[in-house]
Amino acid sequence: MRTEKDSMGEMTVPDLALWGASTQRAVTNFPISGRRMPAAFIRALGLIKLAAARANLELGRLRPEKSRFIQQAAREVAEGRHAAQFPVDIFQTGSGTSTNTNLNEVIARRATQLAEHGGGQRASIHPNDDVNLGQSSNDTMPTALHVSVALALHGDLTSALAGLAAALERKSMDFEGIVKLGRTHLMDATPLTLGQEFSGYASQVRKAGERVRHGIATLGELAVGGTAVGTGLNTHREFAAAICRILGAETGLPFREARNHFEAQAARDDCVEVAGGLAAVAGSLTKIANDLRLLGSGPRAGFAELRLPAVQPGSSIMPGKANPVMCEMLGQVGLYVQGLAQIVIACGREGQLELNATIPLIAHCLHDAIRCLANGTRAFAEKCVAGLEADAERCREHLERSLMLVTALTPRIGYDEAARVEHEAQATGRSLREVVLAHRLMDAAEVDRVLEPLAMTRPADPRPHASTSAEEVMENEGGHFVEAVPAAPSFRLVRH
Repeated sequence: MRTEKDSMGEMTVPDLALWGASTQRAVTNFPISGRRMPAAFIRALGLIKLAAARANLELGRLRPEKSRFIQQAAREVAEGRHAAQFPVDIFQTGSGTSTNTNLNEVIARRATQLAEHGGGQRASIHPNDDVNLGQSSNDTMPTALHVSVALALHGDLTSALAGLAAALERKSMDFEGIVKLGRTHLMDATPLTLGQEFSGYASQVRKAGERVRHGIATLGELAVGGTAVGTGLNTHREFAAAICRILGAETGLPFREARNHFEAQAARDDCVEVAGGLAAVAGSLTKIANDLRLLGSGPRAGFAELRLPAVQPGSSIMPGKANPVMCEMLGQVGLYVQGLAQIVIACGREGQLELNATIPLIAHCLHDAIRCLANGTRAFAEKCVAGLEADAERCREHLERSLMLVTALTPRIGYDEAARVEHEAQATGRSLREVVLAHRLMDAAEVDRVLEPLAMTRPADPRPHASTSAEEVMENEGGHFVEAVPAAPSFRLVRH
């Protein structure tokens, strides 16, 4: 053990620890959960300390020797080489000051060791005066939050979602020729192909990726440069721009200075928005997993239109049983992520005046959500979607037994007559074709053509003119004109 000092006095610190007295106080004060700050957060904060040392050198505020050794020590932190040196619990001071101090102390001591090894003077690098120069926990920790979460989204979740979308798209092509019964409200509906159904899943995941990329762009705005309350006291006016430029070069992401530093420090709305996006992604993945679970139910008494890969025994008492375990795993991940998102949303309400005091908890929730989503998505794509098989015969059987093909008769015989056909077929056990022919509603050739299931999956456009010019007035009612807009699925309203 050794004795260290800070502004509050002396503390006994483990001799091998790189941290100092203030970190030791936090370890003593916050023995709460045993959960440390996310490793990705610590690495991002190391990058920020590196960028700060380089920016302060460029701005003439830090001597070259100090800057060099601080950058070298901070680089080691950013590479995860001192992970054991960051013991502070996530349930700590809400600004994250204890973690910021932890970084400052570790980097200062390690930089001093590097300076000594290089012939420098002992204790020449100070955690506050040098490592923390131009910064406050109140702007540095929100910056680390944005940088670390943006990197996690970019480097982990986007690739996982892209992999799942590609796997679903491959299955969509594999299944494009299999016509099956559609279901709404879990009841029989009109036909579609299994490929069309899977194209919807793939599109859902692609849109999830778009939501994640939007979150990355939102998090690109950084609070650094605001120092204590957003005024920038004790920092250089060009410090924030330099930090953003250096971080962009280090990470490949386009970071930028906050448009308003008071908002950037007082509110965590950007993180709440990202949490909402993650909740939406979790909902998408859960919906897909639940659908595959339903379509694969059986194998004798369920839908059984899909055969899910059997990855492990499903029962300790029923031999041969295989359960949809990967679907159930992803569903649980979705529930957990949406719960974490709710915590972040609640944290967003907890800001008072010039500071939100829940930053460590937000960091924990967002990073855990991203990690679980990314890992769950990869496992689901690899161990479930990639091995899916379709039971074309089962799909055909369900389709042939359905009476919802009657929908295709409506344009020919009307809704009410079609409903009577369906009711009679249901009551008598006869087919739709038999009932239609018995009542001489259509001839045999026409009813066979209309009731062809594959044709129902690609209906012809019933309108006489499928394309309309932008100038053509479609409707004039009450002084409002509705004009068709080229290459758009909707109409715009123009008031005259």
